[in-house]
Order: sequence, then C-alpha cells, then structure tokens
Amino acid sequence: MADYPSLYTTQAINVDGLQGESCVPNGLTVPVSSPLSAAPGTNPEQLIGLALSTCLNATLEQIEKEQQVIHQSTVVTTVKLSRDQQGYQFVVDATVTIPEVDQATAAAWLELAEARCPVAKLLAGSANVTIYL
Repeated sequence: MADYPSLYTTQAINVDGLQGESCVPNGLTVPVSSPLSAAPGTNPEQLIGLALSTCLNATLEQIEKEQQVIHQSTVVTTVKLSRDQQGYQFVVDATVTIPEVDQATAAAWLELAEARCPVAKLLAGSANVTIYL
C-alpha cells in the first residue's frame, strides 16, 4: 500500500466492553450495550451499519455532484449477528438506490463509489459483505 499523508486522524475508545460507554475524545460519547440485551445503547452492529451507509452515500453524493445531478441516492445497510465456529460473525447487506439515473449509470456510479469509499474498501473481499443496487 502506498504511503499517503494523513488528512485526518481520530481515536475511538472503549474500556467497558458492551456495558458502559464508547467515546471519541473531546467529541462523541455513546452508551453501548449488547444487541442481545434490553439495555439501552448502541452496539458494533449499528456502528458498522452507520459507517458503511454514511461513507458510501457521501461518496455517491460526491459522484452525483461531479455529474451535476441533485443528490438523491440512499444507502440502507442491514447487519445481522450470527454464530459461527469461533463465536460470532456479522453479515452485512447494503442496498443502494440511485433513482435519478438509469440502471447502467447507477451501476457505474456504484462501482466507482465502492472503489473510492474508505469503508467499502475496508470491507471489500469479505464473503460476509454484499452491496446491492
């Protein structure tokens, strides 16, 4: 991988596991809990879903802007927690809708967005991640 200069750096800290809080220093603090309990709070499933939906749709928004099209794309990500032989796994399905263009254009834009989006690139190649148009 090429060594590019960092444009932004952040930290996310969790010391409590799924019974307490996670935080970004001098920023966001959120209560966390297991998705299998009734306790209030967010969980890794929700956070990975938000990360993919937000990053991929922001990338699509930029592509729409480059094409001088009003932003209308939507990304809905579903994350399922399942057991596997070692413990647990996530199964991630993202559905992308780009209503303002034809299917071929939408497919080309999605391919470009997947190549640009840092979260999509991070998850690329996983058998547990599928992005649908």
